[in-house]
Amino acid sequence: MTYMHYHAPPPLTSTLSDMHSNITQHLKDQANLRSNYNAATQHEFLTAAGTLTLSPARLALWLCQDRIYAAHAYPRFIGLLISKIPFDGPAIEEELNRETLALLTMCLEGIIREVSFFEGVAKEWSLDINGWKERKATRDYTAEMARVASVGSLEEGLVFLWAMEQVYLDAWKYVKSLFPPQSDSEDYTANAIRQFTNNWTTPEFEEFVQKLEALTNRHFARRHHGHSRSAVRAMESIWERVVELEEKFWPEEGEDTCLSSKTF
Repeated sequence: MTYMHYHAPPPLTSTLSDMHSNITQHLKDQANLRSNYNAATQHEFLTAAGTLTLSPARLALWLCQDRIYAAHAYPRFIGLLISKIPFDGPAIEEELNRETLALLTMCLEGIIREVSFFEGVAKEWSLDINGWKERKATRDYTAEMARVASVGSLEEGLVFLWAMEQVYLDAWKYVKSLFPPQSDSEDYTANAIRQFTNNWTTPEFEEFVQKLEALTNRHFARRHHGHSRSAVRAMESIWERVVELEEKFWPEEGEDTCLSSKTF
């Protein structure tokens, strides 16, 4: 079975007002990026994971890259977004600002648990996540996170954050949709894949992504309540860039051979 998160988009009748009240839906409905989105959320790496044919070396290589993202780039990204929350604004905006701080703080708490989870599962199922070289795709991704969080607006950073989490959720839901019935004969790698997938497809994670999406829409509508095509185009560029980075973040077959001196 092939997992498809989005239905075919309706004819383009959205007004600028619609886009400003629900910018995330507008981004998801970009027909010109449908194939790109599928490439990011249904990558061959993910298909191999879902069919439990992914090699332990390739899984370990990806885990090493994701640990770089989670342990180093993500906390810095979130910290920079927190620093952009305008606590000296009108009183009417204080509730949204506090909600934003609470959710971003939750992101930091969650990523600390996530890194420990990576390492625990790797140890449990004998995946060696040390000794790998950093991939160019990892450097590109973390550099773009740093750039957007440093020079972009809070709204741009939130769109970037929501986009990362949305793609990640859809990618692992695709993996889960491919799982064969569980067998007692499955190897360590298959068990690790199931454990990772179950963690990233929980109702709690999906609810978190939905809350982040709603918060992103509220911030965008507050900042860009007028008819600003340039603001919409800026968010379209961020969405397109995240989709591109996510696709490249999945290691290609054979990369584990050239990026590590380890023998599996």
